Amino acid sequence: MQAPPTQRHYGMDWLRVGAFVMLIFYHVGFSFTPWGYQTPTRGVVQWAEIPLLALSAWRLALLFAISGYASAALLSRDRDTGSFLKSRLLRLGLPLLFGLTVIVPPQPYMGLLNTGYTHGYGYFLFHDAFSFRKVIYENLPAVMHLWFVIYLLAYTVVLCFAMMLLPDRWLAGLRRGALKVLAGPWLLPAGCLAIYAVRSVGAEWTDTHNVFTDVVAHLHYGGMFLFGFLLRGSESLRQAIARQWKPALLVGLAGYAFVVVEAWHFPGNVRTPRAWMEPLDFAKAVQCWGTVIALFGIADRFWNRDARWRGTLAEAVFPVFIAHQTVMVLAGYWLRDKGLTALPEFLTLCILVAGGSWLFYLLGREIGPLRPLIGLKRAKPPRKRKAAALPSTAA
Repeated sequence: MQAPPTQRHYGMDWLRVGAFVMLIFYHVGFSFTPWGYQTPTRGVVQWAEIPLLALSAWRLALLFAISGYASAALLSRDRDTGSFLKSRLLRLGLPLLFGLTVIVPPQPYMGLLNTGYTHGYGYFLFHDAFSFRKVIYENLPAVMHLWFVIYLLAYTVVLCFAMMLLPDRWLAGLRRGALKVLAGPWLLPAGCLAIYAVRSVGAEWTDTHNVFTDVVAHLHYGGMFLFGFLLRGSESLRQAIARQWKPALLVGLAGYAFVVVEAWHFPGNVRTPRAWMEPLDFAKAVQCWGTVIALFGIADRFWNRDARWRGTLAEAVFPVFIAHQTVMVLAGYWLRDKGLTALPEFLTLCILVAGGSWLFYLLGREIGPLRPLIGLKRAKPPRKRKAAALPSTAA
């Protein structure tokens, strides 16, 4: 059952905002792990990977599932699939092009400076940034964090063409088959097994961020996108999540517990023995699916209510995402010789990234021509009467 276009699930807005705030903390914290990042920090904290592993297995799956849900909500308000596709190409494509050409280039430039690159930024921008070759260790042009937008745009295009080209009875049959498995007692085991099957083959849990070759990631993230899309229009699936989110949370925590045990025994870049790999893959799959289902259930049960700042925060998510990693890399490079130890540097980075990204949104929303380039509507919408929230049985 698809909700009327005037209804809005505020819990999904809060979940989306929370997911992207979490992503900022994850990316900042990543700089302090043994895994490294573009800009070195004053010190690596060996145990920093433990809290980050609490997010690592499911953070992207959640974002794609939320994006699928939002896409279904937007499609319900458009005249037809073709109109929806056109609007998404503009809403995602323009920020993607702007981000790749203007926002992202400082990131590989900072990385090159750390490896002996001696040219200024102007030279880099006009000679190397878009040269389609490897400069020292950087493959240019770089997509960096905007790979997420590329994948999201690709999934949207594939879904729309499938909806336009496949017979309605085929689409209805696929939907019935998916709901038969997911909208019932098989919700948790089916999801865990599907993710495990995908991730235990090929690249395991390592993504290439190359849209043409990242098959394992597409099966995982594309599947999560479709799950979110299906959820928006299915009352039975929403009810299944409402019944099972508590055991799902326990399942997710159990998976994380095993991941922590593995990280404790084989920290940082220490190679994990082969005998641990299959159990570790399964634990990550359990952690991923259990946590995503739990968060959808929590958003439905507790967060489906409006607040003064909800609209502003929800609007800011995409512009903040576009800017945050470049702000982080620039701030990290500036802090590299300030003599800070790990904790003060982490806190300073969090403040600078949050403040700089928020400033990017505040300035961008006031400049008319810039709004569509950072993912906002072309003109500020008139103030409307508050939309009705979906009932709390929805997710």
